[in-house]
Amino acid sequence: MSEDAQDVVLIVEDDPSILMVLSTYLSGEGYRVLQAENGEQAFAILATKPHLDLMVTDFRLPGGISGVQIAEPAVKLRPDLKVIFISGYPAEIRDTGSPITLTAPILAKPFDLDTLQGQIQKLLA
Repeated sequence: MSEDAQDVVLIVEDDPSILMVLSTYLSGEGYRVLQAENGEQAFAILATKPHLDLMVTDFRLPGGISGVQIAEPAVKLRPDLKVIFISGYPAEIRDTGSPITLTAPILAKPFDLDTLQGQIQKLLA
């Protein structure tokens, strides 16, 4: 937990409607939510926000960068950062061969918001 007693979640998602639904839901569940629509925004947040508990990231993002390519350096920089991948193509995430994909939950779109909440609670427990 952060100093202000709220877990901070970064959502990286290029679909505005999904980003809005996830942000609204997680804010309502008591999380402090930061949003990024692409890798550039995600890296800017990672560089400037001293405290993040969790990152929920889409795999396919604009600009030729994947959620895995954001998560790998983010976790190196912040070893305590938890990651959840979301994707309409979950097999592609595992196919990257990245070690992070062996431990991070992968939710196939569409997924139930309660399933996401359950994964978050498990990771942040």
